Amino acid sequence: IEYSTDLFKTETITRMFQHFQQLLLEIITNPQKRLSELTLLSPTEQHQLLIEWNNTKTDETLELVHQLIEKQTQRTPNNIAVVCGNQKLTYQELNQKANQLAHYLQEQGVTPETLVGICVERSLEMIVGLLAIIKAGGVYLPLDPTYPKERLDYIIQDAQISILLTHSEIVKTQNFASLQKIDDASVASHIICLDRDWELINQEKPENPHSSITPENLAYIIYTSGSTGKPKGVQITQSALVNFLQSMQDVLQLSSNDTLLSVTTLSFDIAALELYLPLLIGAKVVLVSREIASDGEQLLDKMNEITIMQATPATWRLLLSVGWSGNKKLKILCGGEALDTQLAQQLLERSQEVWNLYGPTETTIWSSMYRLNSSSVLIGRPIANTQFYVLDTHLQPVPIGVSGELYIGGAGLARGYYNRPDLTAERFIPHQNSRLYKTGDLVRYLSDGNLEYLGRLDYQVKIRGF
Repeated sequence: IEYSTDLFKTETITRMFQHFQQLLLEIITNPQKRLSELTLLSPTEQHQLLIEWNNTKTDETLELVHQLIEKQTQRTPNNIAVVCGNQKLTYQELNQKANQLAHYLQEQGVTPETLVGICVERSLEMIVGLLAIIKAGGVYLPLDPTYPKERLDYIIQDAQISILLTHSEIVKTQNFASLQKIDDASVASHIICLDRDWELINQEKPENPHSSITPENLAYIIYTSGSTGKPKGVQITQSALVNFLQSMQDVLQLSSNDTLLSVTTLSFDIAALELYLPLLIGAKVVLVSREIASDGEQLLDKMNEITIMQATPATWRLLLSVGWSGNKKLKILCGGEALDTQLAQQLLERSQEVWNLYGPTETTIWSSMYRLNSSSVLIGRPIANTQFYVLDTHLQPVPIGVSGELYIGGAGLARGYYNRPDLTAERFIPHQNSRLYKTGDLVRYLSDGNLEYLGRLDYQVKIRGF
């Protein structure tokens, strides 16, 4: 083989030669097979790509998110858990308020798999509400109060929400007319205003409630537009959420001395990392309002007191545009859209470490992570109990260096789309005794087992991470 050493590395050419040899062997051995069924991969390569690089198994816990937070509350009851503006809650205060609301929700009929909408501004009540829904055994469905009324009404009707946690001001502005009749039952009485109704809620017991929820029950449903335009509800189980949070902690190694700045809207699934991960380990969440999160100057004021922050590239650019000089104690998590090398370099110069994160909503927030160095921006390897397969259009694995569509399997897979069996069957395909999610993302393996993101296979466009 003659080749230009400016274009190819020796190992690439060696692999090509071996693939050609493998193809000839396959043809001789199986002359009746279709071309699409022949593999270029030797048994050794197949083992490496499909088994070795997917060997991510770790012990999965049977505990639930709220149980892990309750345990942490026992260890550090007086640590500050959440700060928002001039308000703050200790772990004990947060747990007790969430318990009281959880008891109240159970009295309103919340049991495992009951959907509870939550439409509140970014506040301490938002975190109390989320924890309470999970503690009661319910499934939370975030509704951003800044979304157009038509979108909120569509989601409420599509999900058939019968209980909604909100604030009295939002009820006035949104009107929530669509809640008046669902399933021939009036649900106006099921609108719980956390400000107006707190006197009632405050009479409930502060002890941890009991529910019959299991790891296979849903934790949340989040509506995502995807590439179809109409929002669809992605159903994520407790076990998938816990696996994700523990995988992140295993790699990031946060401690109770850490402070995380939370900037992401609750309707974007990555917010779950910001709200729950610190609470599992006794750290502090600093919650900023939507106004501060979208204003570079105001956000800049919050950057010195923190040790970890997750945001989309758009938010990091916003900070750089107002002259953010960096914080050498800061761990940066970046995801939601492609990270370019120039921005990556600017972030590396201003922080302790930078992680590029990748993952669709359908596989529970982030499925892979890569700690950046100065040379390249990759999406890395799968997190714990997660498998990656790079396949061609005939669902055959492609060799290292060759582009293909990424399919994801493992513990993070969503149950599917809410009330959309057709779409679920189209995107979640059978694989051995399980399923794989078809991402629509074009990637390729590098020789060290890390993945490089190359773009979309469809015409989906991401704007500010959405």
